[in-house]
Amino acid sequence: MSTAPLASDTFLFDHSLAVINYDRSYAYRYGDTGQVYEFASVTKPLTAWATLIAVQEGYVDMDDVVLKNGATVSHILAHCSGLPVEKEGDSIAPETRRIYSNYGYEVIGQYVEQATGKSFSDWARLVLLDPLHMVSTRIDGSPARSGAGTVADLVRFLREIMRPQLLDPALARYATTPQYDGLRGILPGFGMQKNNQWGLGLEIKDGKTPHWLAKEFSPRTFGHFGMSGSFIWVDPDVGKAGVFLGAKQFNREHIHVWPSLTREMREQTGTLAR
Repeated sequence: MSTAPLASDTFLFDHSLAVINYDRSYAYRYGDTGQVYEFASVTKPLTAWATLIAVQEGYVDMDDVVLKNGATVSHILAHCSGLPVEKEGDSIAPETRRIYSNYGYEVIGQYVEQATGKSFSDWARLVLLDPLHMVSTRIDGSPARSGAGTVADLVRFLREIMRPQLLDPALARYATTPQYDGLRGILPGFGMQKNNQWGLGLEIKDGKTPHWLAKEFSPRTFGHFGMSGSFIWVDPDVGKAGVFLGAKQFNREHIHVWPSLTREMREQTGTLAR
């Protein structure tokens, strides 16, 4: 079942989106929610969740030192390990600045592989994707950006974030609260932020401006977007979550449309059949 497009949804390329309520029902959905799209960096929240399950099961500890500069698992997940955006850059000391690091998520994937004795793809499939019945989702390459799947699958992941079944609720809450508060850093696509708040694998909106979410979202809202033109968000103050996937790479059109689109998504109050 698909509803009509929202007034703010002016995208002409193939795309799909959905909003869910805290009770796990759909508030809104549009497009083919079973169409597979690339996740790009929306892979990172999945990687973080699979890593946190490894922590919960005792394979990994948040305070494990992973890098020669003293950076820990926690530092890497929160993008303050000092690692550069990509492998070729220079490193700095941990907790110096918020540097959004694709390379860091490559490193954390390798660390989980060493700890569990499984490829990261197999580990994520075993502890996250299969238990959540994310049957169309794959993470076959980089733990930072190789994911692909459907809106329907990401809805299942958002339900897990909102009402965790795989992860202890206390650990899930910890992952969605600010880590190493007060660090400056660039929010990709939106420039330098004085306090670039992040949880563990999830960006926290706080008072950031400019931002890809509408200004009406609560400061506690967390989520992630990807350069494939993808996003997920959860606003705990209204008990709603949203997902968007599309066939066009992130560009100025997304920057222009997403704030009004996410505002309208957040305002949806329906209850649709699953």
